[in-house]
Amino acid sequence: MKNMFIYGTLRYIPLLETVIGRALDDLDISRDLLLDHAAMAVAEGPFPMIIAAANSQAEGLLLRGLSADDIERLSYYEAGFEYDLRSVTLASGVPAEVYFPREGAWTHNGPWDLRAWVEKWGQATLYQAREIMDGFGTVPAADVAQWFDRIRARAWSAVNAQTSRHGAGTLQGKVEVLARSRPYSRFFAVEEVQMRHETFDGAMSAPLRRAVFVSSDAAIVLPYDPVRDRVLLVEQVRMGPLGRGDPVVWQMEPIAGLIDPGETAKEAAHREAWEEAGLRIARLEAAGECYASPGAATDFFYLFVGLCDLPDDITGVGGASEEGENIRSHVISFDALLKMAEARETANAPLTLLVYWLAHHRDHLRASP
Repeated sequence: MKNMFIYGTLRYIPLLETVIGRALDDLDISRDLLLDHAAMAVAEGPFPMIIAAANSQAEGLLLRGLSADDIERLSYYEAGFEYDLRSVTLASGVPAEVYFPREGAWTHNGPWDLRAWVEKWGQATLYQAREIMDGFGTVPAADVAQWFDRIRARAWSAVNAQTSRHGAGTLQGKVEVLARSRPYSRFFAVEEVQMRHETFDGAMSAPLRRAVFVSSDAAIVLPYDPVRDRVLLVEQVRMGPLGRGDPVVWQMEPIAGLIDPGETAKEAAHREAWEEAGLRIARLEAAGECYASPGAATDFFYLFVGLCDLPDDITGVGGASEEGENIRSHVISFDALLKMAEARETANAPLTLLVYWLAHHRDHLRASP
């Protein structure tokens, strides 16, 4: 049995239980201090690091009675954040192990506040930890570190899902997940689920085996200039047509991008408009929220029409080079875009939805100041 001092996110007991994989009834947990150290916020992520700091003290919890398996699970989780164990002596005089960041891994950015962290990040971190710990014993910790940003984004989408606006008039029935596995988890993930659900006659279905493609939420914006009555579309290589065998691999689309953890859909829409086309959106009009393919994928879209200025010279080639993006922009009249949609030439579903939303609201938007 080992003693461990925890000063950061693992002080949030639901997270500690998720990582260890059980209730903590058999552990001796008490408050303690690590003198001449301080818990600091990490600039690169919503979690803390501990640093040497004379005349300071880091508050935390002393855990006694951890098993070898507990330590192994904790070390697997922390390895994804580039942390290693070191031996220390606490203010109480008790020897313990503490997770310190590897040299140069992170940049500290002021004092860290557990309460503020729980309020903003607690629920998302539970989802994140569940995915990480699902890989314990099968997925190398280095792989977790490589895809950590995507794991966080999927967790943030799970938080967003709790505030969805749809569902009125549908059955709010019982669903039992009998087994769940994640055979693939990288930029995207695939989950295999064995489940049964309530039927419309009040019974329960037989066990069903299903699979779901797990992505993270996206913000999609169609830039529209109400004065010139024109829109901007972007063109880039898309994996869906390539995977399907479609000879048309470059697609015309609205501006779109995955929502970063901690970001709202509107913030993502503004950011993507700038990254993909150098556009400053004056106002976003919410045009809908929807699943792309609810029978098979978690993809969830927040749709906007973005009012902006689209002069003749606004087009060009852009995109985030660090993400391998190569995006060309086009400006066309709204009438030309509507004709494309009516001729079934807009193969992109969000674009088609936004075309008809804009057709319905166009006169109002053009009349507004």
